[in-house]
Parts: sequence; structure tokens; C-alpha cells
Amino acid sequence: MVAVASTFVFAASLPALAVTTGSGGPDVWGTQTGNPEGAGVISDATGLGERDPRDIAAQVINIILGFLGIVAVVIILLGGFKWMTAGGNEDKVGEAKKLIMAGIIGLIIILASFAIASFVLTQLSAAVAE
Repeated sequence: MVAVASTFVFAASLPALAVTTGSGGPDVWGTQTGNPEGAGVISDATGLGERDPRDIAAQVINIILGFLGIVAVVIILLGGFKWMTAGGNEDKVGEAKKLIMAGIIGLIIILASFAIASFVLTQLSAAVAE
């Protein structure tokens, strides 16, 4: 109970960082488009840049999916290496085939998730811009 009360007391002592735009609503992205005299207030106060959080999220998703794509290709290459060094052993060839199939399935899932994420982010940007 004391922790909750102290949180509210501390929060009440902080200055408000909300700046309104020309349309009257708060500028949640910190771009200050309608308020030239307050431009950069939020980004200066938080230490964050001027970039839109949606762009940052898109970049993070692209980096993660790119890394996962590299991992899938490495798995496929590992399966090919196992197959080439199997020496006719059917058990090792079976393991290699399983690795290659797992890598291909993973690559298909990664490409599909990239397409879905790109579509959703594009539609979100278009819907917010209207």
C-alpha cells in the first residue's frame, strides 16, 4: 500500500511532457507538427530520436527476420554437409534429409511472416496517415 501511494506521489511531482498539436490532441509521436515553438520537446526530454516508433518496429522486425533467414540457410547447408559426408550410411542420410526439410520449412515460415509483417505495417501506416 505504501509502495502504491509513493508511486502516485512521485508521478505527481514529475512535469508533464505532453505537447498538443494544432488539431488540439496530444502529439503521441513527439513530432510537434502543429507546435513549432515546442518542436523537439519530447525527443529532447526523453533522449529519444525524432523517428516514428512504427518505423523503428518495422526495422526491428526486418532485422529479426533477416537473422532467422540466415539461421534457416545455415541449417540447410548443415544438412547438405551431413548428406555429403554420410558415406552411404542410410541413418546419416535420413538425418541430413530431416535437417534440409526443417530448414526449408523454416525458410517458408520466415518468408510468410515477412510478407505478413510487411503487409500489416504498410496497412497500419496507410490507415494512420488518413
